[in-house]
Amino acid sequence: MHQVNRRKPAPQPTLDRTDEIQQQIQELSGRDLQLWSITLLVLLVLASGLIALVVPNMVWKPRILHIEQNYLPQLFFGLISLIVLFNIYLLSQKHNLNVTRRALIRELVVNERFENLSLIDPLTQLLNHRATEHMLPREVARATRSGKDLTFIFLELTDLASVNSRLGDQTGDELLLEFSKLMKSVFRGGDIAFRYAGDLFLVAMPETSEQQAEFPMRRLATAVENWNLTSGNSYEMAFTWGAAAHVLGAELPNTLHTAERKIRQKKHSLVPIF
Repeated sequence: MHQVNRRKPAPQPTLDRTDEIQQQIQELSGRDLQLWSITLLVLLVLASGLIALVVPNMVWKPRILHIEQNYLPQLFFGLISLIVLFNIYLLSQKHNLNVTRRALIRELVVNERFENLSLIDPLTQLLNHRATEHMLPREVARATRSGKDLTFIFLELTDLASVNSRLGDQTGDELLLEFSKLMKSVFRGGDIAFRYAGDLFLVAMPETSEQQAEFPMRRLATAVENWNLTSGNSYEMAFTWGAAAHVLGAELPNTLHTAERKIRQKKHSLVPIF
């Protein structure tokens, strides 16, 4: 019997790097704002200078302007040079920011793809055990905030070891795959299904009490029975399950252990299993 894994979550460098990239992208947005602020300031300074030259009576006395008229070509040339140099600097900075941003976004996309792949069981395409370390605490926190029910169900596919021994691992994989398909057909879109271990599955059911969780389990039992009647295989599919509702203040590992323990109790007490 599989025991609930109580290991502390291992460090997740990919997730940390993803957070770091997102922070860097936010910082680049701040640098964009700085560049636009500098541009606006320079434009205001240049506009003030032009106004002072074109409308001298508003700022200087006419005789002062007359004295300085010999220097107007140099002033205009210097002004144009300043504008050109500033535009070159601005374009260069914008180009560097865009290059950096594109590189960070590409890395972020790659990291997210790797993260998604690392959280999916390749055989059943359900979430794997590693995904529980990220998603279950979030569901518990959401249920705690909202005050709504949250139920966890462990499902054990019985006789998988026997099928592997008699018919080979490939047949065992086919059995796992077919069972996961039936699970997907029974549970709601908001329910979260995991392949927790070899023959052990876990489903988190938000806004569902332990009593309400019995209804999808009955539907799954019916689906398994129909599969056994129509599959034409030399083996049968069977499973047993145990459920536990999240209680406010309870530790998540304890709740999972309660659900897993009910499977053992059903087996030991010879309670009929599906």
